[in-house]
Amino acid sequence: MRRWEEATWATGQSEEAVIRRVGELVARRALALTRDGDGILILAGPGNNGADARRAQPHLAQRQTEMLVVADPAAGAEAVRAALASGPALVLDGLFGIGLNRNLSTEWMALVEQVNGSRVPVLAIDVPSGLNAQTGEVMGAAIRADLTLTLGAPKRGLLAVGASPYVGRLEVAPHIGLVPCPLTSDLHWTSPADFARFPPPRAIAGHKGVFGHAVLLAGSLGYHGAAVLAARGAQRARPGLVSLFTTQPVYPVVAGQMQAVMTHIWFPDTAVPEHATALLCGPGLAERSLPAELGNELRNWWDKSPLPVVVDASALDWLREGWTKTNSIRVITPHPGEAARMLRTSVATVQGDRPAAVRELSRRYGGCWVVLKGYQTLLGSAEGDLYVNPSGDAHLAQGGSGDVLAGYVVGLLAQPALQADPLLTLRYAVWQHGATADALSGRQANWTVEELVAALGNVLALTLAKGSGPS
Repeated sequence: MRRWEEATWATGQSEEAVIRRVGELVARRALALTRDGDGILILAGPGNNGADARRAQPHLAQRQTEMLVVADPAAGAEAVRAALASGPALVLDGLFGIGLNRNLSTEWMALVEQVNGSRVPVLAIDVPSGLNAQTGEVMGAAIRADLTLTLGAPKRGLLAVGASPYVGRLEVAPHIGLVPCPLTSDLHWTSPADFARFPPPRAIAGHKGVFGHAVLLAGSLGYHGAAVLAARGAQRARPGLVSLFTTQPVYPVVAGQMQAVMTHIWFPDTAVPEHATALLCGPGLAERSLPAELGNELRNWWDKSPLPVVVDASALDWLREGWTKTNSIRVITPHPGEAARMLRTSVATVQGDRPAAVRELSRRYGGCWVVLKGYQTLLGSAEGDLYVNPSGDAHLAQGGSGDVLAGYVVGLLAQPALQADPLLTLRYAVWQHGATADALSGRQANWTVEELVAALGNVLALTLAKGSGPS
């Protein structure tokens, strides 16, 4: 960010013009989080973050704002306490920015904890005050924001798993008046604008035979619902056909819930349908007494099939490390616990360096694409760029959510037009899955996975790219 700013100032663009723009963007987000007449407490520190906060106030005329410029935390503590006691609807945190590189003093820590103890929702400007923007380390104490609006580009420290209780939801304001970024990175933040014209329009004379045939192997005794959810997720991607193969004990209950999905019993000698275009194995295959032939079937697909193969859930444990078919599309979708088992390490190690975990998983399993699920799902492979997904919320942490995603992924990859750029297709699947959760959460206090799959695919990326917000 420092180098990007320096490149901007060198063109003659003024720092004051950027601060003005940031003030407008921060105010716009604060307005979206509050209602007419609500109180907003603005806490401005002595640096540029404080200037950003001060510049937001003129754009908040529809709210009752109180501005506190805090240079001395001991002297300002009583004013902050009184302002918090008045019951504001939101706190704008502009105390410290990315320049913080040492622990806060005792007085500053006390003031930060005063804000945290109030339980008033916080919108942090650029970085929560007290958090190291480079490492994610808490410098003695840090504001616990509900939402952090970071400026220009995400700071690496905001992506650290340990920083998440302080960052809250992370959003990026990319267009703050800086010149086009002259720097590159292998780690990228996904934006709705990335999908403004994706998926591409379907051919007007297209028929089900040209939109692919997704084949799923899923479901076992006690876990039949995963097969149903995965199949419905695949349908939401709109391939031409969906076939679901499930184990014999659960076939009646699974088939009874399917209409357009062709449902079959899987037997060890079952052949892949002749016109299949993508395969998924894993959702709901968790019964302990499953036949060994299931694992053999998956490994045969993984090693030899020319089709895209997606592996999820329990089936991840059946994979062997090593070579895969040249130029094949292979995808694994582990959560951190599954990734740790596959790497024979701990969850803490995986979460401590998620990019490294993605790279190593891909290397061990033939250069496959990896979707490392969780907060800020990370996508990529052993080589090339990695992408952080910003959509989704904690309501996705319920049984069946991953099954829906796996089905949606295979339903998209089954379509020949979407196989040309598998990384873009995977990014879209993960983003749409999370954005659908965001949309549901924006409309209602709670929702179920069945509602998630019913709404999946209906978030319009083009609308969000024009700035309507996440919900």
